[in-house]
Amino acid sequence: MNGIALDIPRITRIRLHAVEDVVLSLALGAMVVVPVVEILLRGFFRLGIANAAAIVQHLVLVVGMLGAMVAARESRLLAFSGLQKLIPGPLGSWAGRFASAIALSVAGCLTVASYGFVASEQGGDNILAYGVPVWAVQVIMPVGFAIIAVRVAWNSAATFAGRIAVAALAMAFAASFALMGQGLATTLGLSLILLAAMLGAPMFIVLGGAALVLFAGDGLPIAAVPLSHYQLTINPSLPAIPLFTLAGYFLAEGGAPLRLIRLFRALFGSIRGGAALVTVLLTAFFTSFTGASGVTILALGGLLIPLLTGVRYPHRRALGLITSAPALGTLVPPALPLILYAIIARQPIETMFLAGIVPAAVMTLLLIGWGIWNGPNDVPREPFDFAEVRSALLDAKWEIALPPLAFISLLSGWVTPVETAALTAAYAFIVECVIYRDLKLTVDVARVMAECGLLIGGIILILGMALGFTNYVTDAQIPERATEWVSATIGSRWVFLVALNVLLLLVGMLMDIFSAIIVVTPLIAPIGVAFGIDPIHLGIIFLANMELGFLTPPVGMNLFFASYRFGEPLSEVVRSVLPGLAVLGGGVLLITYVPSLSTWLPALLR
Repeated sequence: MNGIALDIPRITRIRLHAVEDVVLSLALGAMVVVPVVEILLRGFFRLGIANAAAIVQHLVLVVGMLGAMVAARESRLLAFSGLQKLIPGPLGSWAGRFASAIALSVAGCLTVASYGFVASEQGGDNILAYGVPVWAVQVIMPVGFAIIAVRVAWNSAATFAGRIAVAALAMAFAASFALMGQGLATTLGLSLILLAAMLGAPMFIVLGGAALVLFAGDGLPIAAVPLSHYQLTINPSLPAIPLFTLAGYFLAEGGAPLRLIRLFRALFGSIRGGAALVTVLLTAFFTSFTGASGVTILALGGLLIPLLTGVRYPHRRALGLITSAPALGTLVPPALPLILYAIIARQPIETMFLAGIVPAAVMTLLLIGWGIWNGPNDVPREPFDFAEVRSALLDAKWEIALPPLAFISLLSGWVTPVETAALTAAYAFIVECVIYRDLKLTVDVARVMAECGLLIGGIILILGMALGFTNYVTDAQIPERATEWVSATIGSRWVFLVALNVLLLLVGMLMDIFSAIIVVTPLIAPIGVAFGIDPIHLGIIFLANMELGFLTPPVGMNLFFASYRFGEPLSEVVRSVLPGLAVLGGGVLLITYVPSLSTWLPALLR
C-alpha cells in the first residue's frame, strides 16, 4: 500500500507532463491554422480573422514559454558550457549546484520582474481579439518563469536535502544583492553569472541575469527585461522561425530522409563521390528547415554513415563530412538565422534569402569537392538507371516540391513571410501524415510537435533575454562608442574585415547563433556602415562565420552532437572535422572579400 501511495506523485507528474505536451502541441498547431485560414478567407470570401497577425504573434509568446517549461522539465535548456562535468568527485557536484543556485536566483527575479510588467499592463485597455485582453496572454510569462524556477531547483540535485541547499544558496545570493551598493552588486553579480556560465548554467540565465544586474545597477526597473522578451515575441516576422522549424521536424521525423537519399543516390550514385555529394546536399537541405544543424546530425547521421562507409569511405572522413555539412544550411533559404538577422538588422527577409543563395552554393561546392577528393578511387560506381531515377523522383515528388512552394509563395507578394511559413508547415504535415502516412495522427504528431516546441521554447527564451541585454547595451550607447573607437583605430576596410572574421569566429565558439545575432549585430552593424559595407553582405559574413563556430574546437556545438550520436570520443570528432573546417574557412574568406557573391542576386532581382 505504501509503495502505491509513493508512486501516485510520479503517475500524477506523468499525466501532467502529457497534458503540458498536448497544450504545447495545440498552441503550435494554432500558429499554423490561423494564418492558413486567414489566407483562405481572404482569397475566397474577402474576409479575415480579427487581428490574425497579432494572435499568431502572441501564440509565439505562449509556445515559447510552454516550450521553455518543457525544456526545463527535461533538463534540456541550452547551456554555454559544462565544465563542472570535468571536475571530479563532490567538488564537481557542488559546482553544478552553484550554477543551479545562480539559475534559480535569476529565474526567481525574472518571475518577479515579469509579474510587475503584467501588473502594469492590467491597467490598460489593450484588447488582443474577440474581447480577450492582452495581459491575459502575457500572464504566461510570470507563470512560466515560476515553473522554470521550480524545475531548475528540482533538477539541481537527486535528493531533497540537496535541493533545499540549492534553494537556500539562491536566496542567499538574492539577499546579498539587495543589501549591497549598486556598484559592488553589479560587479559581483556579473562575476558570479560568468562563473555560472562556465559551470553549465543555461544560456537564457546568463543573458537574462546579466541584463537584470545591469539594469538594477543603473537604478532602472528590472521589468525592462521581460518587456524586451515580450517585444521580441510579438515581432511581426518572428513567427516564421517556429513555423519553418515545425516543417523541418515533420520532414525529418517522417519518411522524407529515406526517399530523398534514394533520389540523390539514383541521381548521383553513378559519379565518383556520389555518396559525399548526397550527404552534403541532404544535410544542408534539412538544416535549412529545422534551423538546427545538431538536429540534422541526430536525425540523419544513422542513415548517412552506412551510406558513406558502404562505398568504402574512411570512417574518420565520413564522420567529419556528416559533422561539417549540416552547418551549410545556415545560408540556405529559408534558414532561420537568415530570418532572424533580417529582423534584427531591419532588412527584408526576401532580400536575405536571395543573398544567401550564391554564398551557400559556393561553400556547398567547396565541401562537396573536398568530400569527393578524399573519397576512395577504386569503388565500383552504380550504373545510371533512368528507371530508378524516375521511380525515386515520383516517390519523393512531394518533398521536392516544398522549397519551390516556399519561394514562390514568398516572392509572389500574395502572402506574407509568416503566412508562407504557415503554408510550408501545413504542406509538410499533409505530406508526411496524410499522403505518405509516415506519421500517425494519434501517436506521432503530438510527439513531434512537442519536441519541436521544446527546441523553439529554448531558442525564443534565449532570444528574449538576449534582446534585454542588447537593449541595455544600446541605451548605454556602446555601439556608438565602439564605432568611434574602431574607426579611429583601424584605417583600412580590409583590415577591419580580417578583424571582423576573427571576432565572429570567437563569438561562434562561445555563443549559439541565435543569441549571437541579437547581441552582436547591433554592435557591428554601425561599424560596418562606417566602413561602407553593405548590411546584406555584412549579414552573410556574420552567418558564414557562425557556420565555422559550430565546428570550431573545443566548444563547437556540432562536435558534441556528433560525439553523442556516433558514440565517438570528442577528440576523434575534432580530428575528423579539421579538414572540413579548413575548407569552409576558405569559403568564408571568399565570401568576405568578394561582396558581389552576396549582393549580386538581390540587386539583380530588385
